Formats: sequence, structure tokens, C-alpha cells
Amino acid sequence: MAIRGVLFDKDGTLIEMDGLWVPVIKEMVAEQFKAGPEEVVRRLEPAGYDAVTDSFLAGSVLAAGTTQQLVAILWPELDEAAVQKKSKILSKALVHKSTDRVKALMPLHDVFDELHALGMRLGIATNDSEGSALSHIAHLGIEHYFVDVIGFDSVDVPKPSGQMIVRFAEKTGLLPSEIAMVGDNTHDLEEARNGGAGLAIGVLSGNGSREDIAHLADHVLNSVAELPALLRKLE
Repeated sequence: MAIRGVLFDKDGTLIEMDGLWVPVIKEMVAEQFKAGPEEVVRRLEPAGYDAVTDSFLAGSVLAAGTTQQLVAILWPELDEAAVQKKSKILSKALVHKSTDRVKALMPLHDVFDELHALGMRLGIATNDSEGSALSHIAHLGIEHYFVDVIGFDSVDVPKPSGQMIVRFAEKTGLLPSEIAMVGDNTHDLEEARNGGAGLAIGVLSGNGSREDIAHLADHVLNSVAELPALLRKLE
């Protein structure tokens, strides 16, 4: 069945990942715990921070998880209700800290114009919060391209549950099999599989290497800049 919609991961797929979130998360942890650099590293390593490369490990909570999952690691003493409350507070704070640092990985207008010319309906599916995603794409001036922007807090269970694929299908009237999911981490491609998407497309512009994602992907691209050409070829 032909692909008629594309659901994009955000961080590492459309915008720079480590250059944005590494300093923001480290700053947040330093403030929350009144911690020096060594303590910040110690607290973040269980969530996937690599101090040697100053980056987030592919597939880790920091690279692919939600604010709730990060809160549960940083504050293991909190119960579920307290994690939810803390997550909402931090999500709002992280929007303010991160938005001015957002950088696109490439000229995204060109990519999205090509995809619209192909008749594609576009959406975002991220394990960042919906509010953060909306703020980031507005900062880049690309919000008008998307039919739906889905965060971890937009669905009952975030990636890789498949619920984001289902929501996008319902929003657009497309079948899941008419949707391509594009992302840089394994949870993006597992989201495609679990949601019944027609294509799972990996990109090498974020944390995931080819070895990390190729076994789950129908196609692996260097970046989303190559996506219009792939979809034209597949037609």
C-alpha cells in the first residue's frame, strides 16, 4: 500500500540532539540538586549520559525516554503520583531552557515542501512533551507543516507502544499501513512495528548508529534530507 503520511521523531531526526539537551539537562540537574559537575555526571549516568563523549547513549532514557522516566531515575524515592507531578513541573521548565537553543539538523522547509508536493500528511511523534515539541517547531517556523504533534503526554503510553501511530492514523484518516515512521533510535522503529506502520525508516543524524537500528528498519538514511527521494523511488 502506498505511503501517504510521515510521522517524524523530533530530537536527532529533525533537530540537533546532544547540542541541545546535554547542556540543558546538566543545567537542570545542577539546579535541582545544587550539584557540582561530578555529582551531575554521577546522577545522570544511570539515565544514559556518557561523560567521555559528553553525549547520550543510544536507546537510553536520556536519548529516547520521557521526562517521567528521567524523574523516576533521578528521584527514585518518589511514588507514581509524585513522579507525575514532578514531571509536569520539569517539562515546563525544560521548555523555557531549551527553546532558544533549538537548531534544525538541515534546511527543513525544503524537505517538508518536497514531501507536501508528494501529497504527504506530516506529523511529529516524540517522547518529549507535547508543549516542548510545539515550542520547538514554532521557534523554527515549521509548525504549519504538521497535521498533528504528539508528545509522551499526548497518549496513554509513549513510544514504543504504537499508540502514536494509531493516533496519527485517526487524526489523518489514514490507515497505519499508509504511514511511515522516521527516527534515529530503536524506540522509533519499534513504534512503527507496534503501531502497524507501513514503513520503519531509520536515520543516522542522531544517537543511533547503523548497527543499533538497521535490524528494525526497512530503510536507513543518513538524514531526512534523503526521504523525499526514497518515497519517490518507492512509488
